[in-house]
Amino acid sequence: MNELEVRELRYFIAVAEELNFSRAAERLGMAQPPLSKAIARMESRLGVRLLERTTRQVRLTAAGGVLLDQARIAVDAVHAAARRARRAGQPTPRLVVAVKPGGDAGLLREILDAYRGTGAHLPPPEVVVGGSGEPIAMLRDGRADVALLRSPFDGRGLDSQTLVVEPRLAVLPAAHRLAGRRRLRPADLAGEPIPRWKGAAPATLAYYTGSDEAGAVDGRAGSAPADPPEGPLVAGIEQLLEVVALGQAVAFLALSTTKRYQRPDIAYRPVTGLSPSTVVVAWPETSRSPAVAAFVRAAHDVAADHPDHLSALA
Repeated sequence: MNELEVRELRYFIAVAEELNFSRAAERLGMAQPPLSKAIARMESRLGVRLLERTTRQVRLTAAGGVLLDQARIAVDAVHAAARRARRAGQPTPRLVVAVKPGGDAGLLREILDAYRGTGAHLPPPEVVVGGSGEPIAMLRDGRADVALLRSPFDGRGLDSQTLVVEPRLAVLPAAHRLAGRRRLRPADLAGEPIPRWKGAAPATLAYYTGSDEAGAVDGRAGSAPADPPEGPLVAGIEQLLEVVALGQAVAFLALSTTKRYQRPDIAYRPVTGLSPSTVVVAWPETSRSPAVAAFVRAAHDVAADHPDHLSALA
């Protein structure tokens, strides 16, 4: 038998993240020798080396890297299953909807109204507003049943349906040299510092800095620089707008978000060739909840009533 237990996966995750057996053992609240033996037993059962150990360092092997990715998913799934089961057994269950500020393209209230109108037998919705990265984390760990997310995000273990695809605009200080232009190209912003989002993965960082693969439009617009200068570290829209207004950076935001945050010291300008922002409704791929299905249908119907007003610039 080579099946692994959740306890063993937790052991391996700690060692793989710390790359140090002493620190991993301290993190787990156990002694180091039993931890080392547990990892050795895992390697023996699997028939592969997960870690390369020397007197100076511990490194993940290729097999270890694969197991780390899958172990995180598996452990999260177990915890999420327990959390969802507890919530489903509550006397008054609710449908928990996770979203971040500006992450709904202005559709959330209509979606909630449409969901409530589908039937009295469904649990009432409870909206939880979180910071950057929180809605998808809540979806994965079982604190939320469904979420409205903006791309890009890690979709492993999730199903999703696209609701809105809208352009992103450059966010400039009102006194910026380019603020008087009607339309910009990514190349116009070469050399401008761009805010960095806390905890952003490489693909997400490329997206927010405008250096992802957007492609050219009409053969004229080039891509943004592959590595734009680093601007201030930010954790939310308000903080981002403040550093832009102070002249510390420029940024890119979705059209619907810019409509919510109008300021006299900020200028928004269209950017030809910049990748768009996509809003999706997402849920765990294992979900069989009638309430989740009803919410997804409501989201689809509401988005269908707004076919084009967010998909192009005037």
